[in-house]
Amino acid sequence: MPNPQMRRPLAAGAVVALVLAALNLRPAVVAVSPLLGEIRADAGLSGTAAGLLTTLPVLCFGILAPVTPALARRWGLERVLCASLVVLCAGFALRLVPTTAALFAGTVVAGSAIAFGNVLLPALVKRDFADRVGLMTGLYSMSLSGGAALAAGLTIPVADAVGLDWRGALASWGLLAVAGVLVWAPRALRSPVAAPVPFRGDAGLPVSRSLWRSPLAWAVTVVMGTQSLSFYATNAWLPEIFVGLGRTAEAGGWLLALGNMVGIAGSFATPVLAGRMQRQRAIGVALVLLVGGGLLGLVLAPGAAPLWVVLIGLGQGGGISLVLTLMALRARDAARTSELSGMAQTAGYLLAALGPIGVGFAHDASGSWTLPLLLLVGVAAVQGVAAWFAGRDAYVD
Repeated sequence: MPNPQMRRPLAAGAVVALVLAALNLRPAVVAVSPLLGEIRADAGLSGTAAGLLTTLPVLCFGILAPVTPALARRWGLERVLCASLVVLCAGFALRLVPTTAALFAGTVVAGSAIAFGNVLLPALVKRDFADRVGLMTGLYSMSLSGGAALAAGLTIPVADAVGLDWRGALASWGLLAVAGVLVWAPRALRSPVAAPVPFRGDAGLPVSRSLWRSPLAWAVTVVMGTQSLSFYATNAWLPEIFVGLGRTAEAGGWLLALGNMVGIAGSFATPVLAGRMQRQRAIGVALVLLVGGGLLGLVLAPGAAPLWVVLIGLGQGGGISLVLTLMALRARDAARTSELSGMAQTAGYLLAALGPIGVGFAHDASGSWTLPLLLLVGVAAVQGVAAWFAGRDAYVD
């Protein structure tokens, strides 16, 4: 463990670059949610097809997670991360083309770009901020929630103020990606072609397959998958749910933004608390109770929607930072941490991809939002069981 008195001062440029990259990992996905009703009406999408639109990025996250470490070892973390931001800009631009095929294609391109950042940024924290993993994980998680909150709350108001249609509203978030490219391009040009990256496989280390036979590793993976399923399903459909309850699309977007803004606090506080605990079982279960209670509240007392959204936001914001922290706490070294991260993100995001499309299908089948919300309560229960096992004081090997 690093000696706190030997800590290097934080480089402001490195922190700004990390935050800006993290801010870009959610708007391309979340900005669709407040516009989903308009997109469905214009493109003629069913609930299942709309769910597929919000599921595609999550599928990309899972499919491309195993590929990312090899690219980072070959070309360097900074170069791959900068290239992913360029690809993200292309995804936003593609969504401007006035066809449904281009909308889906742009979503796949943007989701693929974000997939690289999902894997690379935790590795960056481990490599460059090894003596401040808890603090920087909290900052990274806060930036994820902050990007989601900005996209949920500002997409419709900005589009209305500027006079953009829904395609322009989605593409407007490409400006944030352009800013990311401008910040990361000089860092990419200065970095060596094969910069040291703490991925398993560096320095001739074999990639162990035993991790996939570890019950503890699977517990962390299930926490990752169920938390992500809940997050992407609610972020995809909550504005539509609120419209179904009689609120406007803009009000639904602001309620979603409220949840993500509250999630910022949960994202920052959770790693600090979890890092001080020998076991993280209690905090894992508490976060799940917040999410499950909020979802159940929407079914039983929808008039108190702001309260339930706050509970969901706290639980989900804390949940993503908890699982990122568990990846570090349940592994003995940086190489094993990155291996566990790769497993959790691959299998976890593939599981999470069932969320948005599953909620859309359940709504089409039942004709109401009660069944989808109850199914998400069940997902929260599974997450709680997995968090209990993942929170024990042990290592995956």
